Amino acid sequence: MKTLEGKVVALGSQGVGKTSMIIRYTSRTFNKHVSPTIGASFFTCKFNMENARILLQVWDTAGQEKFKSMAPMYYRNANAAMLVFDLTRYNTFAAMKGWVAELRRKVEETMVLVLVGNKSDLRKERQVDAEEGRVYATKIGATYHETSVVENEGIENVFFTIGKGLLGLSSADRDSTSIRIYESTNLNLSTTDMLLTPSLEESAQNCNIAHGIQERPHKCC
Repeated sequence: MKTLEGKVVALGSQGVGKTSMIIRYTSRTFNKHVSPTIGASFFTCKFNMENARILLQVWDTAGQEKFKSMAPMYYRNANAAMLVFDLTRYNTFAAMKGWVAELRRKVEETMVLVLVGNKSDLRKERQVDAEEGRVYATKIGATYHETSVVENEGIENVFFTIGKGLLGLSSADRDSTSIRIYESTNLNLSTTDMLLTPSLEESAQNCNIAHGIQERPHKCC
């Protein structure tokens, strides 16, 4: 069975729930008090799909404005992007246009784009209509998803869609894509098992990267 390895970057304004969403998927836990990401956190996740092992290298970037200039070094050579906004804050949805424009300027390869409206459980506070989200996603060539970290809804489908998109890219444009494809034999888990029982392991030691920003590595296996 082949292994497909792709780089995924999570982009969005501060407080939209990027980190909580990733941790919810990888560890099946929810923490109301997740600290703001400083620079970026790094996660690896793997699951089986369509007779292939999907390995995602997920870079969770900081949403704070002071770290925005650092973003290019995280989404450089990315194969997919999670564009996350808060359904209860319209300004975070509007900010997506800036991230998309930035990706188009800086990333030459075709990317898998997923537009994610988070906090769907806060129904009375919603400021972004689902139809407006779908229309914009179609405009930029993305799929549209709504998620709730609190209720654990829609999150698995986001990662599943990214994996499926990477498979499609690798099949359609294998010669020019930077997605790594190689043969592997140690595969014992089914797709369902991988989706239902991922785990999270945080490294005991942080790694320093450019300008003193810290990368916090995690592993989902």
